[in-house]
Amino acid sequence: MRKTLLPLAVVLPLGLAGCADLNTTQQRTLTGGAAGAAGGALIGAIAGNAGLGALIGGGLGAGGGYLFDQSKQSQQRAYQQGYYEGRASRR
Repeated sequence: MRKTLLPLAVVLPLGLAGCADLNTTQQRTLTGGAAGAAGGALIGAIAGNAGLGALIGGGLGAGGGYLFDQSKQSQQRAYQQGYYEGRASRR
């Protein structure tokens, strides 16, 4: 048990540190891909092929994460545009 925990305790922070400088698009795409891969692996394991399920789930999750990010950025742009137009009309 200890032999397993020590390498994990060393590798996990290094893996997370590699994600520290990602922008929001990259973070959301990566998160979607990881969640999709986990869900796909679970469903694939039930169906008989966890690897294929993880591959398909990861791709769909990454695509979903990217689309979610684009939606959030569009909302933020619309908010900023309305905010600036509101400020300009008060002058």
